[in-house]
Amino acid sequence: MSLPVHAATGEALDVLSRFRVEFYESLYARPDALFELTDAVLCTDGPVKTLVELSLAAEHRRGHGALYQALDRGWAESARLRRALTDLPLPKAADGRIVLAVDVSNWLRPDAPTSNERLFCHVYGRGDRSTDQFVPGWPYSFVAALESGRTSWVALLDAVRLGPADDATGVTAIQLRDVVGRLMESKQWHNGDPEILITMDAGYDVAYLSHALADLPVVLVGRLRSDRVMLRDAGPARSGPKGGRPRKHGGVLTFAKPDTWHEPDVTTATDTTRYGKAEATAWDRMHPRLAHRGPWLDHAEEELPVLHGTLIRLKVEYLPGDREPKPVWLWCSAAGATAVAVDRWWQSFLRRFDLEHTFRLMKQTLGWTAPKVRHADSADLWTWLIIAAHTQLRLARPLAEDLRRPWERPAEPRRLTPARVRRGFRNVRAMTARPAAAPKPSRPGPGRPPGSKNKHRAKRHDVGKTVKRAESIKEHQAQRG
Repeated sequence: MSLPVHAATGEALDVLSRFRVEFYESLYARPDALFELTDAVLCTDGPVKTLVELSLAAEHRRGHGALYQALDRGWAESARLRRALTDLPLPKAADGRIVLAVDVSNWLRPDAPTSNERLFCHVYGRGDRSTDQFVPGWPYSFVAALESGRTSWVALLDAVRLGPADDATGVTAIQLRDVVGRLMESKQWHNGDPEILITMDAGYDVAYLSHALADLPVVLVGRLRSDRVMLRDAGPARSGPKGGRPRKHGGVLTFAKPDTWHEPDVTTATDTTRYGKAEATAWDRMHPRLAHRGPWLDHAEEELPVLHGTLIRLKVEYLPGDREPKPVWLWCSAAGATAVAVDRWWQSFLRRFDLEHTFRLMKQTLGWTAPKVRHADSADLWTWLIIAAHTQLRLARPLAEDLRRPWERPAEPRRLTPARVRRGFRNVRAMTARPAAAPKPSRPGPGRPPGSKNKHRAKRHDVGKTVKRAESIKEHQAQRG
């Protein structure tokens, strides 16, 4: 039985208020200023361009000096925030399955030589790949729970900044393990529930991540480059006429050579409203050829595993904007796929692009990359404030009114975009808990004496990795020895 409208609205208001209180209590230093700064991000008119303009919002009752001091000296307990995000109601697929997406978004800081722990971030150019650039900045790895259907909403669950000494694949494995562990601890996933589906793009080593997370109830789906190859199952046959060791690998399936493809195990065709007819071709028990490179160097003293999965080739009829469609190759860590499972996997992978809409909202509207902060710790703090702001927008969806512009189309009830929910959040905020205390009157400090110069020059930091990955087993063993 469905709840009445007023009952559902009251429950949503309670959830939003409880999260606001939990968010405030997770701010261990300068909590009042940081909490009101987040409210200013949510309630100010138009996109956030600079930090100082947020001090002019009515929700920020402190001066601009308190704003900058809060970002410089404030502290948010990220572990408590992660638990609070996991305890919230999460979106699920039609079969009750939790679908996660992991991706990296860069906070570019090219003109900040005094900012620490910057890396060279890959920035895609327009059109030709020859225009790609590597720009100094702070890369952040995000994990979010995806909704079903076409939407621009996701539930952000975690964010980790990749440091100069970090291995991106290893950090991602630890991050996903922590997120899945918190989902199980918070009773979001129970024994007997469908396995959690994790989607990722081609920049991730989906084979290694599936091996690193093999003890968890997860299924991984990742995109592969079109120049890759996959190997068939060797089967029970021996390698020679007199027996001997069984073969590890069978024949080769080259993505770019259709003559190497064998008969697929599953073929499906689905009519979509955005891409026309989508045809999925799947081959069961396909595995990649692993080598002692990258994250597999730690397995130098043992035989590399054979990771069986399902290879999927997805071809659509057309793309928006009259672009020429190209086939997408996916690999799933689960074998023995059915037609229903294959459709679920590639449809969940397409939902991964909803996270791109969230990145655009965070950067262009909420001002995630707008502040010119110097220290990486301040960037981490500001990132968690933006995540808390986005979470409040998601929780306020049933409460916000459609304050649309005259040239905008009316939206269906409870189908507002994040930007349109933000327009009415000021009205929603008046009904929620506001735990921040009122500011106390004070006088500004004396500041630097007139005519004096700053004799303490800021330290300059190099950009890039500080730990070089070994290129061979011998080099890896020499580094460990």
